[in-house]
Amino acid sequence: MTNRAHAIDAAVAVIDRGEFRAELARLVSIPTESQKPDRAPELYRYLDDVLRKRFEELGFECKLFPNPCSGPPFLVAQRFEDADFITVLGYGHADVIRGLEGSWQRDRSPWQLEADGDRLYGRGTADNKGQLTVNLAALQNVIEQRGGKLGWNVKFLVEAGEELGSPGLHEFCLAQRELLAADVLIASDGPRLAADAPTVFLGSRGAVNFTLRVEPRPAAHHSGNWGGLLSNPAITLSHAIAHLVEQSGRIALPELRPTHIPGDVRDALSRCVVSEDGDGPAIDHDWGEPGLTPAEKLYGWNSLEVLALSSGTPAAPISAIPGKAVATCQLRFVVGTDIEAVVPAIRRSLAAAGLTSVIVERTADKPFVATRVPLDSPWVEFASRSIESTLGHQPVILPNLGGSLPNDAFAEILAMPTLWIPHSYPNCAQHAPDEHMLESIAREGLAMMAGIYWDLGDPGRVGR
Repeated sequence: MTNRAHAIDAAVAVIDRGEFRAELARLVSIPTESQKPDRAPELYRYLDDVLRKRFEELGFECKLFPNPCSGPPFLVAQRFEDADFITVLGYGHADVIRGLEGSWQRDRSPWQLEADGDRLYGRGTADNKGQLTVNLAALQNVIEQRGGKLGWNVKFLVEAGEELGSPGLHEFCLAQRELLAADVLIASDGPRLAADAPTVFLGSRGAVNFTLRVEPRPAAHHSGNWGGLLSNPAITLSHAIAHLVEQSGRIALPELRPTHIPGDVRDALSRCVVSEDGDGPAIDHDWGEPGLTPAEKLYGWNSLEVLALSSGTPAAPISAIPGKAVATCQLRFVVGTDIEAVVPAIRRSLAAAGLTSVIVERTADKPFVATRVPLDSPWVEFASRSIESTLGHQPVILPNLGGSLPNDAFAEILAMPTLWIPHSYPNCAQHAPDEHMLESIAREGLAMMAGIYWDLGDPGRVGR
């Protein structure tokens, strides 16, 4: 058995010995809810006490940095071996979404790890504590199998506000470009294509939110006394939404759609099958852009969604014409979409259709930027070959994730190729009650990451 195989076996063994569950249970028990101001001490303790000590055990030098935007702090851990070696940047986030206590099945606590078959329940198991735990355990075993050396330099950036939209991350990366400089980002977040499909994705779709508001008068008025005389804002708003999105779900405005799917992206997506197995919903195959496969719709195209819609009092309707109606909408978009043109295009189109009473405003949320590393990057080939050596088959290569990540901080500000190797799956219930990680995916993730971390120290595999 080769040393590489020993490192992989040793990494996987942390699950068999129960060490992985024990470590994950410790991390899950800390309620690092960044959306709650009173959890700030827990976030700081998690970074400064728990993660700092974990990194220091692996030979890293660590430092906490204040957030330039007055948000949660950043932890930077560095392990330097040789100036001639490549340097890899890792990433994770310490914070989790709200625990939603009382909403979990079987009275589960979000802050207590609970195993049920292959599922490990707990807030942060999938997003992102479990994924970072996989990577650090794999790294530890490669260091041990190499006699205390890696053969490459490694840095980790851990933020504590990802669930808030990563406040300060871009400013921090801009100010600390030299500190965070690396040849490549290799990190884990988000889901695989499917539970049984090891995946590497190279970027993410972007996201921008906007509101449609119709408010012709400050109060509601009796529908019997005024019906037929007063415009109904809910009806006007419904026409505005229908003007933007066709009945089939196809985006109507050309400015909100990409012009095409690049040939190499289409080729990569031809090998991707969006799974309908498990607990997820059945795909509405007639919905969205016609002529595209589900993978092309999800990863190669834009989608426009209504996230919330309000008018009147739905829980207790009264016989009155509402005074206002509001819809919160979201455009998920791929590389090539001009997000600055989105809201002006909507305003022009609605005005041309006579819907001049509809107020269109971009929300205060900072939009996510779409990113996509070139598919012919040598780092994509490296990751694919390494995972194939470990598992015996190639991973799925996704040009970008369907969701959004702050990947532009790394791909654009730090100007490095980005490889994301997720250890979760679409039905993990992240951000919802009953969030869980599949232990089988964690096992496979430990093997893949140990193989990648080992191969990074082999000059022949990374072109040095």
